[in-house]
Amino acid sequence: MKRLISCLLLCFTLNSLNAQISAPLKKPTNILFILVDDLGWSDLGCYGSSGYETPNVDILASQGMKFTDFYSSGPVCSPTRASILTGKNTARTRINTYLIYPARIRMVFKVIYHWMRLL
Repeated sequence: MKRLISCLLLCFTLNSLNAQISAPLKKPTNILFILVDDLGWSDLGCYGSSGYETPNVDILASQGMKFTDFYSSGPVCSPTRASILTGKNTARTRINTYLIYPARIRMVFKVIYHWMRLL
C-alpha cells in the first residue's frame, strides 16, 4: 500500500512539473512611471485637453493603461517625492510641506538618513 501511494505521489509530482515546464513563458510587464509637478488631470490631450498639445503622451496612453482615479497624501510635491523615494507613507517620512529653507533641508536629510539606516 505504501508503495502504491509513493508511486501515485511521484506520478502527480512529475505531471505537475511537466505542466510547469511546458507552459509558455510570460513576458515581464513594462511599467513607465512619470511624476510631473503641477500637472492637472485636464492638462493632457488624452484626457481631453484642448489647451495643450501632448502628442507623445497621447501615443503612450493609447498603447497602454490610463488611470482616472488617484490619491496623493501630500498636498505639494515634496511629501509626494519623499514617499516615492522611500516607499513610506507621507506621514512616516515626516515631510509635510515644501523643502525651501536650509534648516528645513538639514532636518529632511536627517530623517532620510534615519530611514535609510533602518532599511
